[in-house]
Amino acid sequence: MGNGESRVRGVAARAGGWSARHRWAAIGIWVLFVVLAMGLGSASGRVDVKDSDQLKGETHTAAKIIEDAGIDEPASETVLVQAKSGGIKATDAQFRAAVDAVVKAVDGTGKVTDVTSPYDTDTISKDGRSALVQFDMRGDSETAGERVEPVLKAVEGVQKEHETLRIEEIGGASMQKTFDDAFGDDFEKAELSAVPVALGILLIAFGALVAALLPVALAITAIMATMGLMGVVSHVMPMSDTANSVMLLVGLAVGVDYCLFYLRREREERAAGHDARTALQIAAATSGRAIIVSGVTVCVAMAGMLFTGLAEFEAMGLASLMVVAVAMVGSVTVLPAVLSLLGERVEKGRIPFLRKAMERRAARTGGESRFWTAVLRGVLAKPLVAVLVAAGALLAIAAPALGMKTQNLTLDQEFGDSLPIVQTYNRVNDAFPGGSEPAEVIVQAKDINAPEVKSALADFRESAISSGASRGPVEIKLHNAQNIAYVYVPLVGGSDLDKAGASLKKLRDEVRPATLGKVDGVQAPITGQVAGSQDFNDQLGGAVVPVFVFVVVFAFALMLLSFRSLTIAITSIVLNLLSVGAAYGILVAVFQHGWGASLVGAEGVGAIITWLPLFLFVILFGLSMDYHVFVVSRIREARLRGRTTRDAIQHGVVTTAGVVTSAAVIMVAVFAIFGTLSMQSMKQMGVGLAAAVLIDATIIRGVLLPAVMALLGERNWYFPKWMNRLPDLTHDESAEIAAPPVTRDDEGERVRV
Repeated sequence: MGNGESRVRGVAARAGGWSARHRWAAIGIWVLFVVLAMGLGSASGRVDVKDSDQLKGETHTAAKIIEDAGIDEPASETVLVQAKSGGIKATDAQFRAAVDAVVKAVDGTGKVTDVTSPYDTDTISKDGRSALVQFDMRGDSETAGERVEPVLKAVEGVQKEHETLRIEEIGGASMQKTFDDAFGDDFEKAELSAVPVALGILLIAFGALVAALLPVALAITAIMATMGLMGVVSHVMPMSDTANSVMLLVGLAVGVDYCLFYLRREREERAAGHDARTALQIAAATSGRAIIVSGVTVCVAMAGMLFTGLAEFEAMGLASLMVVAVAMVGSVTVLPAVLSLLGERVEKGRIPFLRKAMERRAARTGGESRFWTAVLRGVLAKPLVAVLVAAGALLAIAAPALGMKTQNLTLDQEFGDSLPIVQTYNRVNDAFPGGSEPAEVIVQAKDINAPEVKSALADFRESAISSGASRGPVEIKLHNAQNIAYVYVPLVGGSDLDKAGASLKKLRDEVRPATLGKVDGVQAPITGQVAGSQDFNDQLGGAVVPVFVFVVVFAFALMLLSFRSLTIAITSIVLNLLSVGAAYGILVAVFQHGWGASLVGAEGVGAIITWLPLFLFVILFGLSMDYHVFVVSRIREARLRGRTTRDAIQHGVVTTAGVVTSAAVIMVAVFAIFGTLSMQSMKQMGVGLAAAVLIDATIIRGVLLPAVMALLGERNWYFPKWMNRLPDLTHDESAEIAAPPVTRDDEGERVRV
């Protein structure tokens, strides 16, 4: 340009420059966006995923038949009447009196309907020591837990009058109430405590209240805006409470990270002697660019969940994608405006002892991490040894993942036996294998009372038992007006999902075709907990390869175009896969085999919850890119300024160590909170995420990345000539800053951003 200044390149640099010059406009636009998003979301309401859309396969077909028929299936409850000793049988007068008392007591509450005696339905165990009184709760099944307390008290009253017998209630409503009472606030408390934990760590990292509040404020406003957008988007793609919780987790993680990267760089440049305007421009063009590359990569990873075909996963993926995009945009637009407005006031609310400690440490180390400087010295001295040791350790940690077993956790696996209702669940399953979670056959016919349909139903009931798939009793409930029959089949295997799965296969592949399958016009999909788990596994198994390929290929392409290096793109993918593999290994070791489970307050339950491996892959692959892009961007920036590759590695890692450590500590702390929840599935998620982030921020970024780059040397920047035709997304960090005066770094080199 004629004046000697060159145009500042890159979206982040231009956005940051505009926001800094028009700070009130930028802040106003952001506030307006958040308010409008929340208002539109509130006005439109949120459409949640329907039961019929949760899964594909037979489970989906069954739910669709029920939904189309307009049948509101009530919450079913069961009262177990069981002899405490072997002497009393169901045929004894004392036992009969207790059963009659239960029937009378629950019916007398006015809260139930269709009360049946075990003597009428033959729900008496083979040993004659146990019997089941069954009934349905009146009203909406979703809110039955709020109305079941009088029934539970009535059953407790009968128990007090018959102390020689065990009289216990279990069912959808009673379990809902028990879990709400025991764990209802568990998840909410974890979500609420995540923000104070993050704020506390940021206070330690920055030593000033205003600086610590900025990342949290950005994350919270991004989350609020996304919640509103979720309501609008849900009319196209339904959302869920799970998607909301995942969005909150991801939004807090990336919102704080992005702001932290930006703010740290701006403070660093000011400490180096740049004026506020120049420091902000450098931060915009460097950290801002890294945020955009990282954010787009994370969005691509989250988009992988849209390929599962599972409505819950699609909702989680879209919600996470949106919050990352919103946080990314906020970081490169409103954040520069706020920093420009605050100026030196960003240091307000200083915590004296922390600030003094930070200033003393900065004076001694020049702003670089002494710990990581020492580590890097050893790594760069013997990079091959570092690679072999670190990679070998991670491969050893990942090894247990080769034997990973996934399944939906049963009630006793999820909560252990600490709750009385879980013990009841186990007793029912012991006395009536599969009785607590039977397979449900939804039979639809043109005329459910036609002779051939009735005959087929009778044959199915008989064959289900004679085939060995069930020990009975098989219950049939007719809905004449809708021409639908519900057939409840307790599966042999009970809570052992492997054995119960074999029984389900026999029902689907042998019993059904030979009975109901012979009647024209009859549909008979089989659903239930075991069927749902199997259908979920089948569909998820089919989605794994497409999701993995999509995420890996697009992440590779983004890294290739953003850094113009084939080597960087390949090593990025390999290192991220190694990090995910190590997280899988820890999960299997702790939760499947039980190694060290007590150290994290968990139990070895023999399996990993079905949805977690794919979920972890997508989340971790996305979040790992935060650190990777930030560190590699700093290394590349130093290289462009003329440092040797080895010096650039040293400079890039030690200067980013503080911010990466702070960001990692926040994420580990937040995820670890979810590892303290009572449900094993939540423990698995929390421990898996926390362990992976910890490994990623230490072994991967602090040892393996610099060691591999040191071994590769100048080959790190290898980019085949034939690839020069590809789009250039680098937006070099060294572009000129259109601002006087020219600033020079510690080595006397001209800083161009």
